[in-house]
Amino acid sequence: MLKKILTALIGITLATGTLADEASVKKNFEAKFGAKAESVTKSGYLGLYEIYADGQILYSDEKGSAFIVGPLIDGKTMKNVTQERLAKLTAIKWSDLPLDRAIKQVRGDGKRVFATFEDPNCGYCKRLAKEVQKLDNVTIYTFLYPILSQDSVDKSKLIWCSADRAKAWNDFMVDGKTPAGKVDCDTTAITKNQEFGRKLNISGTPTLFFADGERIPGAVPLEKIEAKLAQTASK
Repeated sequence: MLKKILTALIGITLATGTLADEASVKKNFEAKFGAKAESVTKSGYLGLYEIYADGQILYSDEKGSAFIVGPLIDGKTMKNVTQERLAKLTAIKWSDLPLDRAIKQVRGDGKRVFATFEDPNCGYCKRLAKEVQKLDNVTIYTFLYPILSQDSVDKSKLIWCSADRAKAWNDFMVDGKTPAGKVDCDTTAITKNQEFGRKLNISGTPTLFFADGERIPGAVPLEKIEAKLAQTASK
């Protein structure tokens, strides 16, 4: 009985100490950087604490004498620990995506799904648009997310007001044909997408979301998209 009590007390003490340390690191970070830390946890490496703030991860010792920005690699497995943690921390619920504000494209049976946030003037988005033309049996939800310039906003509105939004999007992104027509429809969806994207800390385009909620930023190679779609389809 005594052994069980001592074990329990040690566990409580360690847990309390860890929470106190994390709170101290959080307070220290926020005081020095003037930014809110959304979470602080022990990283499990070199006594460092993982600080998640503004959609990014950085590391610090307990006293905040130094801060490290950049990927943390596990020396045994060679896995990118930072990347894996970011995938978990930035994941969302698929059901939270306002799909009615996206351009929907269905190919084949459309069973595999993913969403993208894209700016029409983004070169990486145009590369992605050409790559996903090769996908089949997929449903793609493209959120117009103009963040580069006013011209991006203007083009997004023209595409959104087109009779066939998917065609207008592909004509411009794949073939370079500027959308014709007028901005004569309700374009509040674009403004709402911008607000929603900021809440999700989407700072670059393209940004992809898959059915399991995982976020993958950047012009993802087609092979990686196929692998992720296969992974989510099997769940």
